[in-house]
Amino acid sequence: MSELTIRSATAADIPAITAIYGFEVREKTASFELTAPDEAEMARRFTALTTGGFPYLVATVDGHLAGYAYAGPYRPRSAYRYTVEDSVYLDPAYYHRGIGRALLTELIAECTMRGFRQIIAVIGDSANAASIGLHRSAGFAMIGTHPNVGFKFGRWLDSVQMQLAIGEGGRTVPPS
Repeated sequence: MSELTIRSATAADIPAITAIYGFEVREKTASFELTAPDEAEMARRFTALTTGGFPYLVATVDGHLAGYAYAGPYRPRSAYRYTVEDSVYLDPAYYHRGIGRALLTELIAECTMRGFRQIIAVIGDSANAASIGLHRSAGFAMIGTHPNVGFKFGRWLDSVQMQLAIGEGGRTVPPS
């Protein structure tokens, strides 16, 4: 039986994270990036998020890094400071094994614990049924679709937005 572990990412995870994300950029439409970032850039992004107080998690199966998830700023303006955008990526060898669900569940818990109130999923390509289904199963509501806003692999791509209120959501004023 395989053992799944979810833990905070470390700098030592960057090579595996870079490989997973590179595959997504080169082969799939979850990311609208056209050129896969190198390890130095992924390390820079990791450091910016973790030093900024955002959660960054990895899932390992029997010691192999099977996927990762993180939350980051939804938008740079300060009024958005209680809203984060999530990202979940898996090594293709681990698709359809519940790892994305485990990562997203833990990411939601971490975001709630850190005082965030809303999570926005910006899903590249409306044909990404796996990501849409994952987010729907975690309670995210469909907010809308921006048609034809990305162009990759010789075709136009939609961007889907889903949202989940966490903690007290918008029911109360956040602490100052």
